[in-house]
Amino acid sequence: MAIAKAERLMNLALCLLGTRRPLTKRELRSSIEAYREAFGAGNGAAGGDEAFNRMFERDKDDLRELGLVIETVEGIDGEVGYLARRDSNRLPPITLDAEEAAALGLAAKVWQQARLAGAASGALQKLRAAGMPLAGDGEDYDAGQPHSALEPRIPAHEAAFEPLMLACRDRRPVVFDYRKSNAARPEQRQVEPWILECWRGHWYVAGWDRERQAERVFRLSRITGKVRSRQGKFTAPVPDHVTVRETVESWAGETATGTARIKLRAEHGYPLRSRALTVRDLGDGWDELEIPNGHGLDAWLVEFGPDVVVLEPAELRADVIDRLRAVAKG
Repeated sequence: MAIAKAERLMNLALCLLGTRRPLTKRELRSSIEAYREAFGAGNGAAGGDEAFNRMFERDKDDLRELGLVIETVEGIDGEVGYLARRDSNRLPPITLDAEEAAALGLAAKVWQQARLAGAASGALQKLRAAGMPLAGDGEDYDAGQPHSALEPRIPAHEAAFEPLMLACRDRRPVVFDYRKSNAARPEQRQVEPWILECWRGHWYVAGWDRERQAERVFRLSRITGKVRSRQGKFTAPVPDHVTVRETVESWAGETATGTARIKLRAEHGYPLRSRALTVRDLGDGWDELEIPNGHGLDAWLVEFGPDVVVLEPAELRADVIDRLRAVAKG
């Protein structure tokens, strides 16, 4: 059945592309073999005008979804005709180099768990049809290229990803419950979402927090429950450039204003080790690290739980202890 439908769609597409004038449903019905076999003369038991109309409309919608531009033209006698002009269905020259093509193929994998998976797949199929090899094409892809040695993936497993993506696109305010790293319970936030961005394996949404009247960045994995859309327009202007990564980096202590000394359990805390300025083996399964210290480092260290002990500065140690106590009380 799938092969028969594909053949029928191909014949319809060729018929619409090959004609110089609009063809009516009646002409298409008599010209395409699949339509003649199902709805031709003497085959009334198989369908009729109504059944043919339903099949034709489905086929036409399928072709349009695949990217074929089908024009609807009303003739002098009032009868509607259809055609697909070649100049409207010709891809412009594609000038992507190998690196750009690889990046495009990998970027499409972001949508593999989201609603746009079908659209992304369709877009890649059109590029492949135009002769453009993309990452993940198997035999059609040049595995000898340097960028094919690794195939990074950017999963979007959080339930909040899709509704926030749609809210960013449609400029719709949202409401969700959010649990901060040092909070025992989530609290409701009313946000006008601007942009989603992935940083170090985590998705973040940046937007305008209505209650705090300020720009905020939220980590999707800390959103609990459903993201609910709200009616109305944004109350704050959307900036031309949103620095999601820079904001998260400053909160995570990436923008250093000094250094801190911590004890880290051996073979744990790779993200901390990758940023360490010095590492010293203390024995008994512990290492001493000197790491950059900046705003928000206490919140990041709390995530490592009992695998981290802050040695200095005293202010950082006190902040981490306070956060751990708040979580324990919850």
